[in-house]
Amino acid sequence: MTGTITITVESVEKEYESGVLLLDIANEWQEKYDSDIVLARVNGKLTELNKEITNNSKISFITTASTCGMDTYKRSATLMMLKAFYDICGKNNIERLCVRYSLSKGYFCKLFGNVKVTPELLQEVYKYMMQMVNKDYPIKKYTLETSVAIDNFKKHGMDDKVKLFKYRNNSTVNVYSLNGFEDYFYGYMVPSTKYIKYFELYQFDDGFVLQLPTKENPTEVPKFEPQRKMYNVLKESSKWSEMLEINTVGALNDIISSSSIEDMILVQEALQEKKIGDIAEEIKNRGNVKYVMIAGPSSSGKTTFSHRLSIQLRAIGLKPHPIAVDDYFVDRINSPKDENGNYNYEILEALDVKKFNEDMIALGNGETVELPTYNFVTGKREYKGKKLKLGKDDVLVIEGIHCLNDGLSYALDKENKFKIYVSALTQLNIDEHNRIPTTDGRLLRRIVRDARTRGTNARETISRWQSVRKGEENYIFPYQEEADVMFNSALIYELSVLKQYAEPLLYQIPRNCSEYDEANRLIKFLNYFLGVSSERIPTNSLVREFVGGGCFDL
Repeated sequence: MTGTITITVESVEKEYESGVLLLDIANEWQEKYDSDIVLARVNGKLTELNKEITNNSKISFITTASTCGMDTYKRSATLMMLKAFYDICGKNNIERLCVRYSLSKGYFCKLFGNVKVTPELLQEVYKYMMQMVNKDYPIKKYTLETSVAIDNFKKHGMDDKVKLFKYRNNSTVNVYSLNGFEDYFYGYMVPSTKYIKYFELYQFDDGFVLQLPTKENPTEVPKFEPQRKMYNVLKESSKWSEMLEINTVGALNDIISSSSIEDMILVQEALQEKKIGDIAEEIKNRGNVKYVMIAGPSSSGKTTFSHRLSIQLRAIGLKPHPIAVDDYFVDRINSPKDENGNYNYEILEALDVKKFNEDMIALGNGETVELPTYNFVTGKREYKGKKLKLGKDDVLVIEGIHCLNDGLSYALDKENKFKIYVSALTQLNIDEHNRIPTTDGRLLRRIVRDARTRGTNARETISRWQSVRKGEENYIFPYQEEADVMFNSALIYELSVLKQYAEPLLYQIPRNCSEYDEANRLIKFLNYFLGVSSERIPTNSLVREFVGGGCFDL
């Protein structure tokens, strides 16, 4: 198609030759943006910058200062890092290079084969990556028939991708190529290596971390801060996955299709139950614990965990009593508001911290205390005669987002507190180079639960998610390393269960709303999984908190 077309960017119209690259238009506009343009939205659809435009179109640009843009940057940096390792070490010397999980604003990776990770090797890889940045190699996408792609993956020894695409209904696969290195990636890429300027490599434990910038500061690589407790939990979860021989979605689908899923579910649930039992034993062995403080981000299964921990505590002779910190919210009329004028229930000032400490101290001293209940309809704290007095073997199991922050429990003796951080730390990868963000699992949990228990549709849940995430970044994650123990509530099989509940909710989101891109991404993500019926899930499973049918009164 030849001739001229009209492109509209931010209400500015300009004529171009038909077939103009988005990249060329982006270059014209780049000086108007503080961060690098890495994607565009063309007539409402997310598009890579290598795309030709042949029709009159409305365009908006996406930079690395956005979640979508930074995810694109990180994905591209991972491709470049893989290319560097294989070029330097040699394909025959690398058995596998796995991108395992998020750690300290980067990705923890593990190298298998006849190569040892050393500071010298990482420095060589870093220099090689910077050479690629300076040479500005294009990152090309091309489409293959699925059967052809599977044959190619077999030739490259990428068995994880062979398994993955064995279960895909799509007739084609998009493959990315970087100067002769080919790989599959789930999501968009930047146009070329010159965009990937900010990264560092750090040796850590038995692997290394590819440290990357954040959308809040996309031109600066943050300091590497080892999160030892978090890492140990992630490492333990990886060992569980290896023991079950389920590291990737393809391996999970193999189990599902072979009718072995019920045994795997029971084993995974048993592993979690053992962990909860171990935590209960540790609490008892301390001998002086009065306050078990439980915190974690949204949709981590904290409530079900609290119930199951309480059962384990009772089984070893202790008497637990649940306390919800939310019952100590100040009356709504006195609640603080955010910058948009909405009530902010995420901050510590939304709680009557003084009263909470007074009640907990009194209970710890053996006094009888009447406990409040917060009425979310009226927005007031109420007292309905719910009294409690602790005996010698009684402990309080306290749940709330600020429980790891000593600012909440400032008056309680640290020797009497036992802090637990609960989060759904997804131990499964799509394949060895495409990790599943922990936030995706939690968002899908929340979409399903909100629709079932609160009548909230998926569009509303997605629209609120960034605000929820902001609260977590400010009030939960900074305190996670202060926990005495961490508990991973993610279950290897759960996304196959959530799939059947989440997909219909996501399909309800119309194309013309801002939440559609995220919904569409999640739909494509769930397409990797074979479904598993919730009928096979035990009634005390953490998954039941979200899909329903559990034995606990939630």
